[in-house]
Amino acid sequence: QVQLVESGGGLVQAGGSLRLSCAASGRTFTMYARGWFRQAPGKEREFVAGLNWSGGSPYYADAVKGRFAISRDNAKNTVYLQMNGLKPEDTAVYYCAARPYVITTSQVDYDSWGQGTQVTVSS
Repeated sequence: QVQLVESGGGLVQAGGSLRLSCAASGRTFTMYARGWFRQAPGKEREFVAGLNWSGGSPYYADAVKGRFAISRDNAKNTVYLQMNGLKPEDTAVYYCAARPYVITTSQVDYDSWGQGTQVTVSS
């Protein structure tokens, strides 16, 4: 497993931006696909964005396409989620996750999770 620690959440007004970071330690970071999920109160945890271990095109949920961008810095063992044009419906706890090689959109496929960071978007 990989140990993951998120940071960067907070309170922002609608239309604003935040950048989340997820630092990894433990097993070989570069061989892991990395994903971001979120969970709003009373809702299921949902996939937001992901990158395969080999790079390539990122994957995004339809709700965030064109507004969010995922990237990774292997030298720093860190993955980022740049969130622009935030909306009140983006309010949730955001989690980073890791699994070997390729991403999936199902949370049950991931074996490593961070503790989560709260993002609150006010209208």
